[in-house]
Amino acid sequence: VQLQACGGSLVQAGGSLRLSCAVSGTILSVNAVGWYRQAPGKQREMVASITSGGGLMYPDSVKGRFTIFRDNARNAVYLQMNSLKPEDTAIYYCNIALDRIPAGTAGPYWGQGTLVTVSS
Repeated sequence: VQLQACGGSLVQAGGSLRLSCAVSGTILSVNAVGWYRQAPGKQREMVASITSGGGLMYPDSVKGRFTIFRDNARNAVYLQMNSLKPEDTAIYYCNIALDRIPAGTAGPYWGQGTLVTVSS
């Protein structure tokens, strides 16, 4: 299983970005998927996920601004980020699980990360 994330960039506060994660080696429609981020000096945190049961999860810090969705035909998952803030600056990682996992937990497969920098 391989994940290839891209789309990170430098953007001004209030702007938007869409991150993409291409998945190979498995059928995306049967997996739990998520996006995580890690800012300098901080722990990695979940910012969006589609659970094994098909539910959506977002922390309060991004709720209403970030949207996770997947295109099963393209075997890809995306993260649409709007109204970006400087505190959204981080490396963003996509993540999937092949088996059912508890909601809010990460699967074992990670993409390589893509850097998002939001300037004030």
